Amino acid sequence: MRVKINVTGIVQGVGFRPFVYRIAVRNGLTGYVRNRGDAGVEILLEGNEQSILNFLCDLKQKKSPLTHIHDIIKTPMKGKDQHTNFTIYKSSEETELSGSVIPPDIAVCDDCLRELRDPKDPRYNYFFITCTNCGPRFTIIERLPYDREKTTMREFPMCSFCKREYADPLNRRFHAQTVACPTCGPEAYLTTSSGEHIKHADPVREAGRLLSEGAVLAVKGYGGFHVVASATRDEPLEVLRRAKHRRAKPFAIMARSLEAAKGFSEVTSKEASLLSSYVRPIVLLNKSDVYNLSPLVAPDLHNVGVMLPYTGLHYLLFDRVGDLAFVMTSANPPNQPIVKDNDEALKTLGDTVDYFLFHNRKIAYRCDDSVLRVHGTHPVFIRRSRGYAPAPLMLKEKAERCVVGLGGELNNTACVLLENKAFISQHVGDVENVETREFLQEAASHLIRLTNSRVEAVACDLHPKFTTTRIAQELAEQNSWQLIQVQHHHAHVAGLMMEHAVNELVGVTCDGYGYGVDGGAWGGEILLCTRDSATFKRLAHLEPQPLLGGDVATRYPLRIAAGILSKKTNVEPWLLEHSGRLLHGETEAKLIIQQLQKGVGTTETTSCGRVLDAVAAILSICYERTYEGEPAIKLESMAVKGKDALNMEPIVDGNVLDTSQMLYTVFENLGEASLADLAYSAHAYLARGLASLAVEQALDCGVKAVGFSGGVACNQILAEVMRRTVEAAGLRFLVHEAVPVGDGGVSFGQSVVGGFFRV
Repeated sequence: MRVKINVTGIVQGVGFRPFVYRIAVRNGLTGYVRNRGDAGVEILLEGNEQSILNFLCDLKQKKSPLTHIHDIIKTPMKGKDQHTNFTIYKSSEETELSGSVIPPDIAVCDDCLRELRDPKDPRYNYFFITCTNCGPRFTIIERLPYDREKTTMREFPMCSFCKREYADPLNRRFHAQTVACPTCGPEAYLTTSSGEHIKHADPVREAGRLLSEGAVLAVKGYGGFHVVASATRDEPLEVLRRAKHRRAKPFAIMARSLEAAKGFSEVTSKEASLLSSYVRPIVLLNKSDVYNLSPLVAPDLHNVGVMLPYTGLHYLLFDRVGDLAFVMTSANPPNQPIVKDNDEALKTLGDTVDYFLFHNRKIAYRCDDSVLRVHGTHPVFIRRSRGYAPAPLMLKEKAERCVVGLGGELNNTACVLLENKAFISQHVGDVENVETREFLQEAASHLIRLTNSRVEAVACDLHPKFTTTRIAQELAEQNSWQLIQVQHHHAHVAGLMMEHAVNELVGVTCDGYGYGVDGGAWGGEILLCTRDSATFKRLAHLEPQPLLGGDVATRYPLRIAAGILSKKTNVEPWLLEHSGRLLHGETEAKLIIQQLQKGVGTTETTSCGRVLDAVAAILSICYERTYEGEPAIKLESMAVKGKDALNMEPIVDGNVLDTSQMLYTVFENLGEASLADLAYSAHAYLARGLASLAVEQALDCGVKAVGFSGGVACNQILAEVMRRTVEAAGLRFLVHEAVPVGDGGVSFGQSVVGGFFRV
C-alpha cells in the first residue's frame, strides 16, 4: 500500500521530520518525508495498511508539544513500492497549500541547559546552545521552506561534530537547523560604546559583571537588542531614563529564576506557569511587601513586569553576580521599532549605553517580548509577540474570504485571516513615522508569504487620516483587493465575539480614543454586534466630556478635570491653586478659565480613559501623561489599596452614564476619605454603571452575553467588578484571553468583520 500525506500546521522547525522518520522506521514503513515551500510537510508511506494506520495514530498522539497539526490530507497512490528504506528528503519548493506557518521563537530547553552547565559537554558555556526543541525560529527565517540555507544560520557551516549530531536519528539535534557549537557557531563579543572590541575569554559573564557594577549595556538577543542595567542601583536607571526620555514609564526586568522573582513580587500558580513556560513572556506581578528593587524600575505602580531567562546567554549573564534581576527593556529610539542590526545599534544606542554585548548572527525579523497580566486565573494579553507570533489562533469556523487587517494607529499589529486561522504579527508599535510604517508593511507581507495566503480583502480603521488607512487604500488599489473599513470599537467587539465563538454580543469597549461613525471621539461605548451585519448598534455610552485644548488635554489631565468639574462648580480657585502642574503655569490656567467661560477651544469625548485620567489629576496622582495610559495605570495602583467608600449609584439619562457627578463627588470628598478609597470608588462607579447598562440592554435585546474589551480592560478592578455585576444577572461575561485587549487586537477584529460578517 502506498499513500501520500500532506500535513499542515506548525510542522517546520519543531523537529517534525525527525519525529516522522522515527515513527515510520518504528512501524516498518519505507518512503520519505520533506518540508515544502508552503510551510507544510509531505510524507510518502509504503507498507501494509495496519502499519500505516499505526503510523497515523502515532503522528497525532506522540508529536511534540511544539507541533500543531491543522490538517492531515491523505492521497492513495497507485503503483508498486519504490523505496527500500525511509529517508528525509531535501525540501521541496512547492507551494500548493495555504495556512501552515513556522513556529515562534522558543525558550532554551532543560536538556540544553544541562549541557550548558556540563564541563564535559562540547557546548559547555556556549551562549547559543539550541536543539530541535528550542531556540530562535521566527526571527531567523528569511524564506520557506525552513532549512538552514533559508535562515540567518547559513553563514555558519556546521563542523564535523555538529554534522554528526545533525545526521544521527537518535540525537535530539537530528535535522535541527540551528545546531551550532563554539567551533562553528555564532560568537558573542563585547565592545565599548563606540564599537571598539574588548578582548575577553568570557564576554557574556564579563557583561554580567559590568551590569552588576552599574554599567548600562545593549545586549543582542533573538529578536532584537535590549538595554540592560542593574535593577537595584538608582544611578544607571537615572542615566537610562534621561537617555531614553522615559521619565516614568516602567522598565521590564529579567529575574535570574522563579525563586528570585518570588523574592520581590507575589507570584500566583498561574503566573508561575506563564513565567516558566517555553514562551517566557513578561508577566505583570504585584510587588511584595519586601520589594527591594530600585524605585526607578516601576515608579508609583503596584506591579512590575518580570520575565525569566529564555536563552543560554541570559543564564550566563547571571552566573557570577549576586543580582536577583536586571532591568531589560526593548532597545528602540522613541516611537520606533526595536533595534535588530549591529551597525544600527552602534548608531542609535552608542550615546545611551556604556558597552555592547554583540553576537555575529543576523536577525531576520525583529520581535519584541510579549507582555501579560493575570486577572484571577484569566491571562490578559497586553502585547502578543515573542513566543506567540506567528502561531495562529484556531477559530471554530472558516472565514468566507482571506483578509489582512492592518489595525489602528497605536500599539499596532497586522493580522492575516485565512479560513479558520488568524495569524497575528509580532508587536509593531505606534504607526506614526516612516520606520514603523515600513515595519508594519514588512510584517504584513512576511505573514502573507509565510502562510502562502491569497488575500482578497484588506481591512483598516474608519479614521480617514490614519497612516494604516492610507496603507490599506494603497494595497487595495495595487492588488485589486476589497477595502473594508471597520469602526475601532466594533473591531474590538468583533474580535471578542470570534474568540468565544458567539454570534451576538453586547460589548463594553473602553479605551482612550476611537474614531466614531459620527466623526466624534469615542471611548466608553456599549455596542450591539451580530454576525448578520458588518454594522453595529450603539446602545449606550459615557457622558460626553470636554477636552480643553484637544490633544493637549490628553497629555495634561488637569485640563480634562477642569472641564468636567466646571459643569458642577466654579473651578477657578482650584485650577489656579494647581496651576503649577500645567506646562505654562498660571497663564495657562487663566486661558483655560477663559475657554470655559466662552465655550471655545474644546472638543468632546466619551472616552473612559480620559475620565480615569481626570480622577488621577483630582487625586494628585498624575498631572502629566508621559507614556500611554500613565494616569489611569497609576490610578489603578492607588485603587488596589482601597475600598468602595462612596458607594455611588450609577446615574443614567437616556442610555448615557453620567460621569460629571461622579467626578464632583470624588472632588467633594477630598480629605474626607483616603485617596485609595476615592480611587477605588471611581473605578467601582464606572464598572457598575457600564455593566448595569450593558446588562439592561442585553436583556432587552435577548442577548445572553456581555463582553469587555479595549485598552481599559487591562484594568483588573474594572474587569472584576463588571464580571460580578454581569454574572449576578445570569449572563456570560466574556473577556479576551488569546489576543491583546487593547489596540494590539484591533487588526484581528478588523479581519473578523471582513472575513465572517456580512459586508
